[in-house]
Order: sequence, then C-alpha cells, then structure tokens
Amino acid sequence: MLFYKFRKSKLKQLNWGVNVIYLDQAASSFPKPVEVIHAMTEVMTEYAANPGRGGHALSMRAGSIIDRTRQAMATFFGFDHPDRVCFTSNATAALNQAIKGLPFEKDDHVLTTSYEHNSVRRPLEYLKKTKGIHVDYVNTGETEVFDLEAFAKKITPHTKLIVVSHGSNLTGKIMPIELIGELAREQDIPFLVDAAQTAGILPIHMTNMNIDLLAFPGHKGLLGPQGTGVLVVGKGIDLTPIHHGGTGSSSELIDQPDSLPERLESGTLNTPGIAGLLAGLTVVKAMGIDSIRAHEKRLTELLIRGLENIQFVTTYGPITDRLGVVPFSIEGIDSHEIAIILDQHYKIAVRAGLHCTPLGHETIGTSSQGTVRVSVGPYNTEEEIRKVIKAIEEIVDGYFG
Repeated sequence: MLFYKFRKSKLKQLNWGVNVIYLDQAASSFPKPVEVIHAMTEVMTEYAANPGRGGHALSMRAGSIIDRTRQAMATFFGFDHPDRVCFTSNATAALNQAIKGLPFEKDDHVLTTSYEHNSVRRPLEYLKKTKGIHVDYVNTGETEVFDLEAFAKKITPHTKLIVVSHGSNLTGKIMPIELIGELAREQDIPFLVDAAQTAGILPIHMTNMNIDLLAFPGHKGLLGPQGTGVLVVGKGIDLTPIHHGGTGSSSELIDQPDSLPERLESGTLNTPGIAGLLAGLTVVKAMGIDSIRAHEKRLTELLIRGLENIQFVTTYGPITDRLGVVPFSIEGIDSHEIAIILDQHYKIAVRAGLHCTPLGHETIGTSSQGTVRVSVGPYNTEEEIRKVIKAIEEIVDGYFG
C-alpha cells in the first residue's frame, strides 16, 4: 500500500477522475502517472523532431529517447537484443505483424487457445481464408488448471506457430507460458505470447521462458499512453513487414531494409508516446511488479467475495490464481444495462459485452448475454471496491427486491 499512498498525493494534484471510480483497467490503465504526462510534454515542448531522420540536435535527442526505451524494454523483459525491440501503435498492430509476417503456406497449422483476443483470432482467420492454414483453438477451461498434455497432443508435423495469451482479458485466467515455452522449444516451433494483460503486472523473461515473439501495449499494465505498443522479435525469427515505407536509413533501397528495428518500423515513430512509455515503465519498476500484483490480487479477492454474497449474481473465472479481472452477470439483466446504471447513477466505469473475445465467452458459457467486467489497477482502492459491491447490491435489490 505504500506505493499507492505515495502516488495518490500526486494524482490529487492533477485532479484526475476525482468523481469517477475507474474500473476498466483491462482496456486501458487510468489515471496515468504524472511522470508520463511530464515526459510527453517535455518532448512536445522541447524536442518534437523526427528521430533518426536527421543529424541535428533535436533529431538526435528524439532518437536518444527511442534508443533508451528500447534498451529498457529489452532489459525488463529478459532479452539481450534491444535492436529487435520494435515499436508499434498498439498490441493489435504488434500481433498482426507477428502473425502475418511469418512465412505460412497452405496446410500449415497454428495452435492457440479459446481465450484469445480478436487481435489474435482475426489475423489467424484471415490467414485461413487467404493462405489455407489450419487453426486449433484449444478449450483450456474456466479454472486455473491448464492441461499441458492435452494441449501438446494438438501439435502436428505441420504446426508452425504456437500463440497464447498470457492472461485472459475476460476472466483473468493466467496461462503457464513458461511450460508452453518449453514445449514449443522442444518441438522447434516459434512461440508468440500476447502479453496485453500481463506486461508490467506479471514477470516475463523472454529468454528463460523460451518466448520467440512478445507483443504488448504500452497503455495498460505499463501505465504508458495509448497509441504505443511493442513487438519484440527473438533471434532467428525473420518477419516479412506488413507495412512498407520510409525508415530513415537505407533510403537508396527499393525494398525495406533487412536490419531490425528499421525493417518493421516504417514512418515516423510516436516519440512523445514512447517517451511516456519509458516513464510509465520507470514508475512500474519503482513500484515493483510484485507489489502491484499483490495489491491487485487483494482487490480482486475482496471484489469476488462481495459479489458472490449477492443473490442472483454469478462471477466467472479461476478461484485463486488470476489477474485483476472479474466478469459477472446478474440473472435476467442485460450486461450493458448494468454498465449504464453503474456509469450514470454511480459514476463507476466498467466494461460490458463480449470484450473482443467471443471464444472466451463460449468457454465460460456467456455468449448470449455477455458479462460485466470489473478490472483493477495499481491506483484503485479497497474503498472503491466496496462502493462497487454496494452498488451491485442496490441494483439487485431494485430489480428483485
């Protein structure tokens, strides 16, 4: 709690969201640390030149912050090659580049899970239509148990990629990526991890976990701004760019340059956003991901206990080992209606619907009505969670009392 109290005083200075209880952290973290705001403002007011596009002082300063962020990201995620840290606009862009950039051929096979976000599923379905690949979406169940043996049995001689979401944006279910990474390495299959919900919250070490491709956004657990994302490309992985254009170097070439990161970074980079991302990462490291994880786990357990004591309310997901993501439903009430009531009458921001993961809803049996998702972050408090529980009690009493 110490890190929260320290940050809370600074948040009050900026008057962020004082009248709103923000519990949609799985979509985008809010509020942002003041360090992020200051870092982005500094770029915009002092050196908003194109990085790597000139030899003048402002361009060099912009390039320096980009390089520092690459190095910081590589170190934080256990990777020794910062030149292979490629910036994108979000995790979706990173996942599209990773999936569509691999050299798939007809009848190749991809192994994944039923909890994947549409940012994984839709590129795979696109490749099914355009290249004739096959995809297995393995149902991994609602609880924290992951049947690695059953998952491994789905591997075929044609499996050319294993892609797994580290943590579900629907239920908070955590996948054992270290074990899956070992399996992938034993079978010599590239392993792509979607860390949208876990980067900055759970430990990720690419080398030790045998991760070949790591994709994540800057605006969630890393506390950075929207419009930032990262794709880390492991050694030995060669991706075909899905975007082509200016790279600031090798301008005489007709084709994209072969070297990373330029090969995958056409166009001007988001220097203010990347500076903000570095500041967010710095705050996360100062807090400590173990402290962040413990704080979010405490709030999640409090929320689940409270909701499970309310008649007509059903919660979904693992019992213990989960992220700070809790979906629930109220018998007979549309999930969007609940979210609207929470927003308009209680000033509580949550997310309702299918959460861009329809297969996940099939897995937990909520496809027809969706769920209301409450997701916590490092700046949420126990008092806020109690207010949410009280609001749900009042909604249920209003409908069924």
